[in-house]
Amino acid sequence: MKIVRRIGASPRERGSLSGETCPDIFELSDGNFAVIGTEATAALQSELPADAARADHERIVIVSRETLVRAKADIPDQ
Repeated sequence: MKIVRRIGASPRERGSLSGETCPDIFELSDGNFAVIGTEATAALQSELPADAARADHERIVIVSRETLVRAKADIPDQ
């Protein structure tokens, strides 16, 4: 599995010059996506709707609205 491309604008294009806040989205060679975000599992686990679940190996991460909105055009329809 490898990172194929960034989805959306780079952190620098979104104004992160220090590298301290760098949420990011990447398309992987297997067609899945990888996300860099703020780990928030403990804070949000109890907020999940009844029909949502998280496996022990999964984490809830926060990605800024700007990161996701600017990635929208690069996300394939299929």
